[in-house]
Amino acid sequence: MSATELIALFVATGRLYGVGIGSTLGDVQREIDSAFVDVVDAGGDSMRRDYGFIEFYFSSGQEWTVSGGAIELHRLAVRADLALRWRDVMRDEFPRYLAWEELLAEFSKRPDRPALEVIDQGDFLEYRASESKVSVLVNNDNEKRDEWLGHGDVWSVSLG
Repeated sequence: MSATELIALFVATGRLYGVGIGSTLGDVQREIDSAFVDVVDAGGDSMRRDYGFIEFYFSSGQEWTVSGGAIELHRLAVRADLALRWRDVMRDEFPRYLAWEELLAEFSKRPDRPALEVIDQGDFLEYRASESKVSVLVNNDNEKRDEWLGHGDVWSVSLG
């Protein structure tokens, strides 16, 4: 599966590598075998597991459970090494840039795709799939792509 297909599936289902809201820390550890950094808040009520450009957010209870997550694609424009490391361990090759048109074309092929609501946020357009609780932020400035994202490039894909 290409990274674009993987992201389209994430937008449609709210699950990335089978992990979604309510998944346990153990579920994440079974599905994602990559180096990470855990950051626990001062009160011990929440945690962020950072894989470089993919993050999961957890809330505490009887065990840590996923409360959200994100694919921070904008980080790949300046840190190609993050995508290379991910490819080596997870076998998925994420692009340095991903155009919204490309992701939308892949998303549109899915028979189970939820409706998308478009919210204009000035420098970004948010495409929100309420059913899956996933939002795609797309760069809406007038800049052309160079070493950084340009108009129409996906900034991030967030669950929560």
